[in-house]
Amino acid sequence: MTKRKNRAGSAPSKPEAAAAPAPSKSRSGWWLLAALAGAFAIGLFASQVLKRGVSPAPVPAERATAVVTPASYVGSAACASCHAEQHKQWSGSQHAAAMIEANASSVRGDFANAKATVAGVTSTFTTKEGRYFVRTDGPDGKLADFEVKYTFGVEPLQQYLIAMPGGRMQALGLAWDTRGKAEGGQRWFAVTPANPKPGSALHWTGIDQNWNYQCADCHSTNLRKNYDAATSTFKTTWSEINVACESCHGPGSNHVNAKGKGGLTAALDERRGVSWAIDAASGNAKRSKAKVSDREIEVCARCHARRGQFTDEHVAGQPLHAAFRPAVLERGLYWPDGQQRDEVYDYASFLQSRMHAHGVTCSDCHDPHTQKLRAPGNEACSQCHAPAKYQAESHHHHRAGSKGTECAACHMPTNTYMVVDPRHDHSIRIPRPDRTVSMGAPNACNACHGDKKPPWAAEALRGWFPKANPGFQGFAEALHAGDLGAPGAQSALRGVAKDASQSPIARASAIARLGRGLDPQSVDVIAGALNDPDANVRMAATQALGRGDTEMKLRYLPRMLADPLRVVRMEAASALAGEPERKLKAPRREAFTKALEEFLAAQRFNADRPEAQGAIAAVALARGDTATAITANRTALRIDPSYIQAAVNLADLYRGQGKDAEGEAVLAEAMKANPASAPVKHALGLLRIRERRTAEALGLLGEAAKLAPDDARYAYVYGVALHDMGKREEALKALGSGIARNPYDRETLVALATYEREAGNLASARARMKLLRELEPGNPDIERMAAEIEGRAPPR
Repeated sequence: MTKRKNRAGSAPSKPEAAAAPAPSKSRSGWWLLAALAGAFAIGLFASQVLKRGVSPAPVPAERATAVVTPASYVGSAACASCHAEQHKQWSGSQHAAAMIEANASSVRGDFANAKATVAGVTSTFTTKEGRYFVRTDGPDGKLADFEVKYTFGVEPLQQYLIAMPGGRMQALGLAWDTRGKAEGGQRWFAVTPANPKPGSALHWTGIDQNWNYQCADCHSTNLRKNYDAATSTFKTTWSEINVACESCHGPGSNHVNAKGKGGLTAALDERRGVSWAIDAASGNAKRSKAKVSDREIEVCARCHARRGQFTDEHVAGQPLHAAFRPAVLERGLYWPDGQQRDEVYDYASFLQSRMHAHGVTCSDCHDPHTQKLRAPGNEACSQCHAPAKYQAESHHHHRAGSKGTECAACHMPTNTYMVVDPRHDHSIRIPRPDRTVSMGAPNACNACHGDKKPPWAAEALRGWFPKANPGFQGFAEALHAGDLGAPGAQSALRGVAKDASQSPIARASAIARLGRGLDPQSVDVIAGALNDPDANVRMAATQALGRGDTEMKLRYLPRMLADPLRVVRMEAASALAGEPERKLKAPRREAFTKALEEFLAAQRFNADRPEAQGAIAAVALARGDTATAITANRTALRIDPSYIQAAVNLADLYRGQGKDAEGEAVLAEAMKANPASAPVKHALGLLRIRERRTAEALGLLGEAAKLAPDDARYAYVYGVALHDMGKREEALKALGSGIARNPYDRETLVALATYEREAGNLASARARMKLLRELEPGNPDIERMAAEIEGRAPPR
């Protein structure tokens, strides 16, 4: 199934699993305790920031949008009489085939008793009296017959939807490869090659293959999910089964009644009267007039973005952020230079492109009704880029007719998703193999020349283009440093965040990373971003400041409760819940109440998802409502036993109530469902430490560190526990292993410096402190610890 939404769509804050074991309390060890207690707390510099008196500016007015009047859906047939040509073009498009009832004209797969065996399960595809069936493993793991109700998509693969109890529809894990045989198609294949077992969220009967949540909104028109939390059932409805006219133009009754003279909620007229003329000197085109609206790209982004959804009462033409939370360039979803990594679609990629900055819209390149390019291959690019310059060997340096002469091959390389579906990266970038060397991001050169190494490609480009052209994505090094927590990262991220020449999506992504270390200078920059006209920037800034302490939240976030966009208001409300809300004065308290209800309504809309229940639990806990937090976490586990965070948080809630036995039962149950879960083993290990069952504790903590070697926290806690139990050499080895994978982790560096000094290895301890001082310049706790290790008087 195409994963349209972030699993953690609500991004709840997560309470700590449990207190980490304290290091031994020797004279040197107390420095480690002091550092852990204060040096790395999010709100460490809050008082300094407040003293500096950073004054917030007013939130900008909402940008102009199309006027939305009450209207109803009339169906694409009502459009055909006046828009016959457009209707004909759309009828042959993938939008029209996004979802269709399974019948002889829509089904592409082989149902003539065809068989497919994956991971030991043989599925059989048959027909009976014009109906389509598959015999495969069901939710109980037993073979059974399931009827295919709908086809889903058409090229290069077709999936099949099966109706299940409770109004659910599930996407079968086996899909039909619709490509020709010569391309390797005309076969059944597993969309998830590992073929997850029944009970897994990724099994075709599991929660992550549920059409009602994951797919429906983008494959039908006027979709209403209609989930009933009381009965755990869906009564999902739609106006049209596929992506029809009103998905993009909005409900059409007013337009029909006005005989085609206005009345649509989405006036997609941004290109009307616009022309592009190629400048002879540069070989590039210029727009005849500036683009002043984002309506078109936001209409497309509803489905062509990695995003979370929090209401289905949205119609085309309304601001995207009134109903959706788009992902910024997050680690794991994108490479540090902004290239697509996970299945992220096109929105955030295109926003970081030079094309978007110069006013190009989706329909400049794509016909909105056929979804095909307006011209084939390089001709699409030649609309704006002079062929004499860009299709010459002096530019592409490849043999005529070879792959390297194709514009898209170099500037829009593909990633293949769902096994057979290559998708172009819409950041439209200059290849940078040097960044493959420095940060591991892929590059178009080595995608074709797999037998060569990235340094070879970087050297070739330097030879072709002695005058370096770094490209438009100038944020890569800063985001990479921010992801690593490297020295100078905060300064570099601040530079991107303040740079008006950077794309707003890049600035938002830098701000999101700045929120992990709220030093005074970074807070100044983030606070200024609250005034940005771009919704992604304001969203990121609000979330970043929401990581601060109560004083910081109260200084900056109350005014964001009145932001014109719901996603920002909800972010502010969830951050202010608890102690900050009790200090709000009218009318801010009234605004908070309204915004918090919007936040909670969003979670109720997604009550079929464990992440939404986790968000409810986090806010309830912040407000002192432990009972609701426990109930919400239990509901999350009932919905999805593999949602480990709920089990860990629930056990921690019980720990806070002095009910470790109940917490242990929760973790034991989670371990049964997820035997290789590092978070569960880690939480159980901490519980065993509290019970003084040290041997078991060390075993569990060690397993957690081994299962998740890239998680610095697990290695750190394991190392500290080893040290406290007298296993000092093993502790240094565990911490050394952790720092090898996470060289800038502050906690691990502090622990290593402390224990190495204790062991008499002063040279290594001093080297650790030197790095810590580079990472945390001016941090008084670090300075005091460095002074003690270096044998000098501590600073005053």
